[in-house]
Amino acid sequence: MNKTERTLVLIKPDAVQRNLIGEIISRFEKKGFKLVAMKMVQLDDGILKKWYHEYKDAPFFPQIASFMSWTPIIAMILEGYNAAALVRRIVGTRKGYEAEAGSVRGDFGMSGGNNLVHASDSLKNAKREMKIVFTPEEIHEYKTITEQLIYSEDEIGGVFR
Repeated sequence: MNKTERTLVLIKPDAVQRNLIGEIISRFEKKGFKLVAMKMVQLDDGILKKWYHEYKDAPFFPQIASFMSWTPIIAMILEGYNAAALVRRIVGTRKGYEAEAGSVRGDFGMSGGNNLVHASDSLKNAKREMKIVFTPEEIHEYKTITEQLIYSEDEIGGVFR
């Protein structure tokens, strides 16, 4: 049985610069994910060192930090069944020139490094990353009528409990 999960997505500076924000958000909404938090944020060194904690002392960290702080990014928390895995399928494999047609990176990306979107690779990392970008007050709980249309009642135990 599927379970409702939350995962984090960042729309990176290259996608912001290319005016792909709406297109990217639309793909997740069309699949049936519910947006429970979203904001535009300028990432600074403090946030980036927490985010890339395993690379903060690596020689390539300044290049990553420079790219990720180039412009504000869009941070989102999406909710839905098997969110972490399914969101990553919508995003596509890491390198745009290798990504699957129909995925965000496959349709809009050509770079191996500037890959438009970050999607948490696991629920554990999603929880860690959400805490870096969002406060609990910025994450919303609500039901939509769309949930009833997308998920059958036996999968979620009824929409209007």
